[in-house]
Amino acid sequence: MERKDNQTPQGQSARVLVEFLEVAITSIVFLKGVYPNGKNSITKNEINNSTLLHISRAFERRRYMNMVVHRARHPELYEYIHSAVNGLLPFIQKGLVERVAVIFFKEDKVPIERFVFKLNVNQSYGSKVEQADLEFSLRSFLIKLPVSEPMTKFLPRNCRWEITAYFRSLPQTSTIKDTEMWIPTDTKQWQQLPVITPIRSMSSEPLGLQLYLEHPSLSEPKP
Repeated sequence: MERKDNQTPQGQSARVLVEFLEVAITSIVFLKGVYPNGKNSITKNEINNSTLLHISRAFERRRYMNMVVHRARHPELYEYIHSAVNGLLPFIQKGLVERVAVIFFKEDKVPIERFVFKLNVNQSYGSKVEQADLEFSLRSFLIKLPVSEPMTKFLPRNCRWEITAYFRSLPQTSTIKDTEMWIPTDTKQWQQLPVITPIRSMSSEPLGLQLYLEHPSLSEPKP
């Protein structure tokens, strides 16, 4: 009998990865202090943040992988991150997603900084996935994130951000319903190759993952 997607090694890894990405992306937004005064916004496209509360109430502390992390407390912020990341599950299972990025940009849609998760799910791997080992490796990314703060850029007062997925090939809308929730981004692209700063990487089976920062090159034309 053919196994369901969520019972394959790729499906098991994808479920763990999606849960991790939700926590990691929330941690990045908290780390960047995007909501110190409730006057920034988030997009998909776009959620107005005028109702977001003070940062101390926009997030709450939770335990995940035996460590303290932050969870979005405000319903709109939580739903944006949760639905965006969980909507990627069928695509990650099929190996269609190459990168997931958290992009911070100015009001003119010019990116200031990108946190990029580069994914590689081995589609030919057929052995059992040891979830505890996979979680142990992913936990190291969450430990590394706060240490990376000095390498990040200062965000201007009216910055915005979005979650963007980069696909190896476009899925068929007729076969995957979740495709409908993803729309092309209108965030501008840098004309020069970005400056890349590695944060953490892991290589195991069937999942490989890299996390790195991207910043505009010094030779990037000014808008």
